[in-house]
Amino acid sequence: METTRRVGAQGALGDPSTSDNVEAGRTTQEEVSGSRRGLDGYLLADFPWYGLDEAFTGPRRLMHVGAAADGTVEHGSTGHGDEPTLRAEAEHHKQRFTVVVTVASRPVRRSADGTGVLEATSVSSAAWLAGSGLLTCTWPPQMERALRDDWLDQQTTIAWELADDLDGPDWSKLSLPVDGVPMGFHYRESEYGWVLAGSARDGVHIGAYGRGMSAYGLGFSVVKDIAAYEH
Repeated sequence: METTRRVGAQGALGDPSTSDNVEAGRTTQEEVSGSRRGLDGYLLADFPWYGLDEAFTGPRRLMHVGAAADGTVEHGSTGHGDEPTLRAEAEHHKQRFTVVVTVASRPVRRSADGTGVLEATSVSSAAWLAGSGLLTCTWPPQMERALRDDWLDQQTTIAWELADDLDGPDWSKLSLPVDGVPMGFHYRESEYGWVLAGSARDGVHIGAYGRGMSAYGLGFSVVKDIAAYEH
């Protein structure tokens, strides 16, 4: 998230009404789906990683780490259950997964190249990354492949707007345990899955998205050994 206005004044990701910010949203989408995998990036983080708590007994995996231009790790994801993929409609609805996104709490700061300002991260940052993450594994079955880029641009803008309005009518409130302590989350559902976002007591922000697993029964906890997620 190494561009000015990528993270907005209240942690939302800029003004989606401008072409520059739509392009920034597309870049962030690519970062979520294409940033490097592997344990090394997770070990470089200066914040704790979160995943589902011990009540979840299914498979776990490392997914993606997002880093700034200077190599500072800013966010990353841990996967639980099936690996999210773009599949045919018949298989699409059989997927059962939850992806937990951990976002470092950052103040307003200069960009790595000194040419701009990166605004503070917040719960909206986690909501945006979770929403865009869900889009990477979503494909309306009735849509032609050639139209997906246009659809993705449109949905990216919508996800951006929703992340900027967590108190709006599209979100509901949900209380879930984080390290055993009930914490408030913003939650929304769509035909493609669900997204939620909140914060942990240590200041990091938590986003999550999933399909086939109910969000209402989830709990989050600090990952004690991130290497255990490596396959």
